[in-house]
Amino acid sequence: MAANRPALIALTALAPVSWGTTYAVTTEFLPPDRPLFTGLMRALPAGLLLLALARVLPRGAWWWKAAVLGALNIGAFFPLLFLSAYRLPGGMAAVVGSAGPLLVVGLSALLLGQRPTARSVLTGVVAAFGVSLVVLRAAGALDVLGVLAALASTASMSAGTVLTKRWGRPDGVGPLALAGWQLTAGGLLIAPLALLAEGAPPALDGPAAGGYLYLALANTAVAYWLWFRGIGRLSAAQATFLVPLSPLTAAVLGWAALGQTLTPVQLVGMALAFGATVAGQLASRAEPVVPGRPFSSASRNGRKDSMDLTRAGARR
Repeated sequence: MAANRPALIALTALAPVSWGTTYAVTTEFLPPDRPLFTGLMRALPAGLLLLALARVLPRGAWWWKAAVLGALNIGAFFPLLFLSAYRLPGGMAAVVGSAGPLLVVGLSALLLGQRPTARSVLTGVVAAFGVSLVVLRAAGALDVLGVLAALASTASMSAGTVLTKRWGRPDGVGPLALAGWQLTAGGLLIAPLALLAEGAPPALDGPAAGGYLYLALANTAVAYWLWFRGIGRLSAAQATFLVPLSPLTAAVLGWAALGQTLTPVQLVGMALAFGATVAGQLASRAEPVVPGRPFSSASRNGRKDSMDLTRAGARR
């Protein structure tokens, strides 16, 4: 496992890198002011595709677990994410997600029984401080509702990440099926809300159809398969410290393609948040294994993952 860890981290990192393109695609190609419809078009087609490929449905308690995870990781996260994308510049909206590692450290203490170490907390604080430099510096130009939506989406995904780690996966179920369950459940949750709040679907031109196709396939189906695969093998903190790669991608795209600018103070804040990504990987590998509360609903696969993580020196 240790020998394959760099490759595993690199593949998992492709998910937040892909998510960083969401903001540019949303603002440049998609119909305006349709966050619920956009979340639906991103989640449900991808979920149904993965279900068709995996050909595995939830059983027993996993019906409600998949619904809870789908609500946190998809059903709440996607609409809030797109609301922030519509109301904030891409780099600004994405960089708020850098607060996720600090939230995951706290939630891991509550739900996984993992005592937060000084190193992990410091790394999370540095990421959050970098976020504050970016957001506070631009407070006069940023939409308050957009910032709150970005923070709420980060909190929702952080909770979903920790619960995904706590519950593991059922026997014989891979990350493809797990991603399909959650995307489908989240999409079905969004569907009636989109119809009630936004009405009938808008007419789509060629660029909008292409944008939705990209979001459903590469940005969601493939990215979430890689993400849940990584969560199953990395610690929750190690996985979430990859999330700042999303604002890096969004900021680079905003600068290169959309003509957006950042002040020197904002660049320093982004550098701190991005530096926490590397430090988070090193901190998670160096932290000792801390006995946690028993996972009452963990599968044998989940216990095997935990043993593999222990051998690799990762904290479960």
